[in-house]
Amino acid sequence: MELLGNLFDRLLAVPGYVLPFVVGLGLLVFIHELGHYLAARWRGVHAEVFSIGFGRPLLRWTDRRGTEWRIAWIPLGGFVKMHGQETPEEAPPEVRATWQPGRTFHGKSVGSRAIVVAAGPIANFLLAIVLFAVLFTAYGRPVPDAGQATVIARVAPDSAAAQAGLRRGDRILSIDGQPITSFEEVQRRVQPRANERVDLLVERDGASIEVPAVPRAEPDGKGRLGVTGGGIRLERLDPATALVAGIEQTAGITWHTLVGVGEMITGQRSAKELGGPIRIAEVSAEAAQMGLDTFINLLAVLSVSLGLLNLFPIPVLDGGHLMFYAAEAIRGRPLPPKVQEYGFRAGFALLIALFLFASRNDIVEGGIGRFVAGLLG
Repeated sequence: MELLGNLFDRLLAVPGYVLPFVVGLGLLVFIHELGHYLAARWRGVHAEVFSIGFGRPLLRWTDRRGTEWRIAWIPLGGFVKMHGQETPEEAPPEVRATWQPGRTFHGKSVGSRAIVVAAGPIANFLLAIVLFAVLFTAYGRPVPDAGQATVIARVAPDSAAAQAGLRRGDRILSIDGQPITSFEEVQRRVQPRANERVDLLVERDGASIEVPAVPRAEPDGKGRLGVTGGGIRLERLDPATALVAGIEQTAGITWHTLVGVGEMITGQRSAKELGGPIRIAEVSAEAAQMGLDTFINLLAVLSVSLGLLNLFPIPVLDGGHLMFYAAEAIRGRPLPPKVQEYGFRAGFALLIALFLFASRNDIVEGGIGRFVAGLLG
């Protein structure tokens, strides 16, 4: 009975994970596909279908321009079907007979097609900028607080710091007699001292005490105490300044994401950090529970990730299409159909492999994954 009770409690918790995930992903996909749709209208291409989700439609309606709008029951993406997206060689005669002259996707110049394809990821970057700007205006932008710069905010369980007796709220004054004014200095002095004793002078409850600690070696050989800190405060910005800060924040996240991907490829960073939809659902639920500002911040970060992922030069993704269009612009004609077909097959296989690997990480490492594993025995 206790096992059934625990199982029932876990099942009741599922909607708390699913709802933020569906709402957040639905918004990001809608904005992404809206970018494609608006660019298509600008370049004179008719959009036949605009779908949020896949599978059987739950809702559908047709607007006065002839576009069918759908909300489907599988909320894991979406698409915009362009009129005449197939080339004349791919389309059967009965399909070609329905094409509207001047409104087909394939009939547009390579530049117009590239604009339509690139507009989706660009829309995600713009959404991130707007969300960050709203956050910085309504809640404030995090800035360093000089008065709390070396105060420990968190001590990781079973870490070197926890073993040494460091506590949350301790202010680090010096390491090995050298004054400390920021957590960057803490990292700089601790990283070269893996498995070596360092002497910290900390202020606790108004008194100064010495705490010896031995940083543990990370896989890359760097020392780590297991503390986080660096006090921050929220500084509200006017809308114009917030917009500029939103652009800077989006650019910074984009750069750090690219660096992280590069480190995974070169082995400097564990590929276990790669997450999939299960982990996104878990993080979305946690962010929603922490407050609207945290949830909006997560949406902005995920929007950057979605836009960047779609720009990777992998056939099937927007970046793969742009790669083919670049080749077409250079050659003066499209790549042979067989080359494109094999490219799309390889791209699809790569995406499936990444999805399975990320899902494996989710199941092994994540809380929801452990829940699913429990259900499956």
